[in-house]
Amino acid sequence: MTVPARTTVCDVTTPVARSLGQVSLYEGFEVRFGLPAERGDWVLCSEFTGEPQRFDAWRKALAEWLREQHGEAPERTTAGYVMSWYLNVVGVLGGLLFHTARRVPSLRPADVAIKVAAGGRPHVVGVALLNDEFACLPDDPEADHPAATVVADETALAALLRARFAAHSAQFVGAFGPTVRLGRRMLWAAATDALDSAAWTAGQVCGDETAGVMDSALLLPAKLDPFTSASTLKATDTGWTRRRESCCFHFVLPNADACATCPRVC
Repeated sequence: MTVPARTTVCDVTTPVARSLGQVSLYEGFEVRFGLPAERGDWVLCSEFTGEPQRFDAWRKALAEWLREQHGEAPERTTAGYVMSWYLNVVGVLGGLLFHTARRVPSLRPADVAIKVAAGGRPHVVGVALLNDEFACLPDDPEADHPAATVVADETALAALLRARFAAHSAQFVGAFGPTVRLGRRMLWAAATDALDSAAWTAGQVCGDETAGVMDSALLLPAKLDPFTSASTLKATDTGWTRRRESCCFHFVLPNADACATCPRVC
């Protein structure tokens, strides 16, 4: 199926746009509302899920980079990297707004776009939200806005983010899964990692890591289908850490070690 390309002209004065305008992630990573007039390297998530061959092209670019850097590009590694990159950026979009504004945006594939670096390492360098609808709490200052849907409390808001992320992840699993040799459980484990890390990452970059951890516990208070575990975040002598559910297969590369949080190590 071919998904028509579109440039979304969005009202940057809407509540969710203002919320996004107040947050940032990492240097060189763009978080924005709406797409630029010239789309450039921005791709709608619905274009990925509607045309799975786009994942093949992404993995091919990654394989070329891995061969330059490591001499090899195992199929499992390109699949693991792309799986993690895609799900993490969708998750962190929701996690940022939940943590910083107690707002949950639309996460439908047609309402999210990502930008992949065009040269060198083809990792995700931007995420855009394309829909101004949002859910919020009764005390949100803009709860009466036409784009707002009010839910009862934080537990309900977390459940809504979890459901919206699960719905997006299901479309990703359905499109990406047949293109790789990764089992369904591995794909949902990666989605679990992405959701568990989303609010934690937001807390780290916004200066209150512990609050981010508490938000992660709201999002994954128990093992809730289709996710593979409750939040695995835990405190150690050196700070917060978590046990990953999925594997990016970095360790398959020549002379590479497993990640510190890899389930193969923990």
